[in-house]
Amino acid sequence: MKRVLVIDDERKMRRVLQMLLENLGVESIAAETGEEGLRHLGDEQVDLVMTDLRLPGIGGVEVLRRIRATDAQVPVIVLTAYGTVENAVEAMRLGAFDFVLKPFDLDAVEATVRKALELQQVRAENRYLREQLASTVNDREVVAESPAMRATFDRVRQVAATSTTVLIAGETGVGKEVVARAIHDLGPRRDKLFVAINCAAIPSELLESELFGYVRGAFTGAQATKEGKFEVAEGGTLFLDEIGDMPQALQAKLLRVLEDSVVERLGSNRRVKIDARIVSSTNRDLEADVRSGAFREDLYYRLNVFHIPVPPLRQRREDVVPLATGFLDRFAREFGNGTLALTPAAGALLERYEWPGNVRELQNLMERAAVLSPGRMQVIGEGDLREFLPGVLPPAASIAASSGAKPDDHRLAPVMDDLERRTILRALHSSGDNKAMAARLLDVSERTLWYKLKKHGL
Repeated sequence: MKRVLVIDDERKMRRVLQMLLENLGVESIAAETGEEGLRHLGDEQVDLVMTDLRLPGIGGVEVLRRIRATDAQVPVIVLTAYGTVENAVEAMRLGAFDFVLKPFDLDAVEATVRKALELQQVRAENRYLREQLASTVNDREVVAESPAMRATFDRVRQVAATSTTVLIAGETGVGKEVVARAIHDLGPRRDKLFVAINCAAIPSELLESELFGYVRGAFTGAQATKEGKFEVAEGGTLFLDEIGDMPQALQAKLLRVLEDSVVERLGSNRRVKIDARIVSSTNRDLEADVRSGAFREDLYYRLNVFHIPVPPLRQRREDVVPLATGFLDRFAREFGNGTLALTPAAGALLERYEWPGNVRELQNLMERAAVLSPGRMQVIGEGDLREFLPGVLPPAASIAASSGAKPDDHRLAPVMDDLERRTILRALHSSGDNKAMAARLLDVSERTLWYKLKKHGL
């Protein structure tokens, strides 16, 4: 929720302005003097300041000057009954957003407040986007040629239009953030921020302040008040990446925030209302963590309202070449290498590899190939990639190894059994281990599926 600081020595005027802000759905803080207003600014985060020019003690112009010395971004609306040209020029020179004369028209003031808050929101979003731009490594484009990924994105489309909390599960590097961004981009919050935070990459003592924010003096080094990611994501989506690695003490606080839709910054008792859609991800088996006591059961059920499994790359081999081609195109543009292309043999080699590092490993391999391409290769062949993938078997040996047959064994049964087993596993993964749904995907009866499961020891 937006917050406005109102500084005016007239009690009735403060109350009128606070009522106007309340009608706009905006929280307000009142101060009678410039000194009191500056103390509020030092202790709390505000999105807009409205100050009278004539104040006891420090006047409005000096208040504006001191605000600009510490915060060049927060908009300031100056109110005065003494509308001289000199006052207006001085206030605007110091960076006032607007200059309003008393007595004022309430509709005009309301319009000015709306514009100022919109400006502040745009500035906050731009700051966040600039910070994220340098660290953005995932393509926003989605590749879903395989049945497994098509099933995943069918679920994405089902949930995107709602505000339901989503838990995305999958191995490291499968593209869980890409799925989370797709949920955001396809939903009604697409015009607001998508804010991501990696719960595994930030030390536990810093993660709390990153999520919930803090006020000045809350801890050593807290020189200024800072809003947390929940507040930054207001109206948009907050993506809690690798939620399974969050410390248990912080899990309890997160649960309270999700249930009450309010946050308390570190060092403050003030509750801030938040409105952000929560999407989280994990590469862990959270059900096993719940059973072992490593993850709170109540938080698990609060996060896992809608479950989306993301298959590993080895289970979506139809996506390997389109993904690789997309990465090559991107890196060729970045490095100025012209056009880079994979030969059919190179594509087949990539499809045979097991990809333990999933999409992230494929991306890194394509970047390496693009780096080596100038003056050496514009068409990337199997030999150019094999040195980076030494464990990949040739096609015949690969089939034999996967089926359990010997390389010189030409019997059909082992290969067909292996293909059947892999197809059943993909269907089970796509259906979230729902046997009835898996049977429908396989176009067999449930009785037949149970027979096949027993046959293959699944």
